[in-house]
Amino acid sequence: MTTQGSGRERRVTVRELLEMKRRGEKIVALTAYDFLFGRLVDEAGVDLILVGDSLGQVVFGYDSTLPVTVEDMIHHARAVRRGVRRALLAVDMPFLSFQISLEETLRNAGRILKETGAEAVKLEGGDEERARHVRALVRAGMPVLGHIGLTPQSVHALGGYRVQGREEPDAERLKAEAQRLADAGCFALVLELIPATLGGEISRAVSIPTIGIGAGPYVDGQILVLYDMLGLNELFRPRFLRQFAELGGTARTGLDKYVAAVRSGEYPGPEHSFE
Repeated sequence: MTTQGSGRERRVTVRELLEMKRRGEKIVALTAYDFLFGRLVDEAGVDLILVGDSLGQVVFGYDSTLPVTVEDMIHHARAVRRGVRRALLAVDMPFLSFQISLEETLRNAGRILKETGAEAVKLEGGDEERARHVRALVRAGMPVLGHIGLTPQSVHALGGYRVQGREEPDAERLKAEAQRLADAGCFALVLELIPATLGGEISRAVSIPTIGIGAGPYVDGQILVLYDMLGLNELFRPRFLRQFAELGGTARTGLDKYVAAVRSGEYPGPEHSFE
């Protein structure tokens, strides 16, 4: 059952995503980091929008997501919230906002939801301790999106950005983590950089939706970083990424034309001026 948003389209809820998996309908997800792109992504009909801590790299220019703070996430999620009317909005909990203690996890997650108006938070990892935190959040009424496979906040422990679950012991561990998070109450799981067959096995094994990024076609939905799929992040071209636009080149052309027009005195012309 869904509730009505402020527009004519109904707002996507956690229950609707579960129903989409049951009906075999693919879930469409993207990241967003500001008001204008939040509105554009929402109006395109995306089901789930994630304010990802990937903003550390694509917005702030960091080498990883590790420096991102709770304040950073709240600032950007509040902007995105103003543009989103239909999609379910989730926000990443950044590094060290949920790894210290259960009390810190509850406090930070509650603050994120209260101050942004988002519907859910996302946590990385699937061990027993992470599941304990998920259960506490769910008991407190906070929906949780899980995330396993390549977990960027653990990139140094994982030995870099590489595919996870290729060896049998790692694949079995990921299957166990997925089931553990589903049992703990996650409403969906992000599966990042795992073999396609493993993505399919996990998707069939758990009752909650799986949303892949570099996890093959056999999952319940897909998510990409917005700037990557629009071609704005021109130097980032991993195998799993398909660029659906080339806005980086378009932006460069527009900027070159603007610089030339101002330097030549062509802009502004009479049509751009007031008498």
